[in-house]
Amino acid sequence: MSYISPQNLLKKIIDAGEAKVKLSTEQTLIRAFMAGALLALAAAFAITVTVTSGQPLLGAILFPVGFILLTLLGFDLLTGVFTLTPLALLDRREGVTVQKVFRNWTLTFTGNFLGAFTVAVMMAVVFTFGFSSQPNAVGQKISEIGFDRTVGYSNYGFSGMLTLFVRGILCNWMVSTAIVAGLASTNVAGKAVVMWMPIMVFFYMGFEHSIVNMFLFPSGLLLGAEFSIYDYLVWNEIPTIVGNLVGGITFVGLPLYLAHRSDGLTGIVSDNDDQIVSEVLTSIGERT
Repeated sequence: MSYISPQNLLKKIIDAGEAKVKLSTEQTLIRAFMAGALLALAAAFAITVTVTSGQPLLGAILFPVGFILLTLLGFDLLTGVFTLTPLALLDRREGVTVQKVFRNWTLTFTGNFLGAFTVAVMMAVVFTFGFSSQPNAVGQKISEIGFDRTVGYSNYGFSGMLTLFVRGILCNWMVSTAIVAGLASTNVAGKAVVMWMPIMVFFYMGFEHSIVNMFLFPSGLLLGAEFSIYDYLVWNEIPTIVGNLVGGITFVGLPLYLAHRSDGLTGIVSDNDDQIVSEVLTSIGERT
């Protein structure tokens, strides 16, 4: 795959964050809606594969397809903008303010939730034959996930909340790594390859992703799971969002910025870096 050097990658990441902050309200909502919907469909697909095959790893291997598609189509997840937009603010990009970053986060959250909830309603119809019967095996599994990852955490009190928060951090460490690694490649195959493993890791390890949860837990409630909206918000969604924010900034965005900035100004990185790397790799290939 064509490779972008870390210094130029950093500039590309910050450019992306700046662009997202400056999107119109309509564009931000549409991008976020479609991202939430596609990720929700991917989650429904992965759980269906897991239930029907009895192999959770197979579901985790296939889940990244949805993430890769939404990324290639230019749609936005809250977890991604948590990492990209603060760097544009840190780099003092013109027109990027704290208020505009928070506006972007709010609109992206709203769009992601609406997209994920739309799919939750549609899949609930599918799982129950239009709410005319009990949920099928996949619907029952989603209900179990909702109960285990809300009431299950609350049963442990503070320890449960801490575990939930840390799982949120680990999740966006992986997800944001996938996002920025995808930007390091300039072709479709390369982007898919580098994004696949981090997304598979987060899904298989049961880390907490705020947008996936926007599908799973409303689905569970629609399907009659024994937990409440309060349980969902307090014992999952809110701590997960905070954990995702901390994970994306602390373990992906800031390390990249501090490690690869050039005199604090990413814009002065040489535009010839990619060409130099390509020439070196070509030379090595010819010699071997």
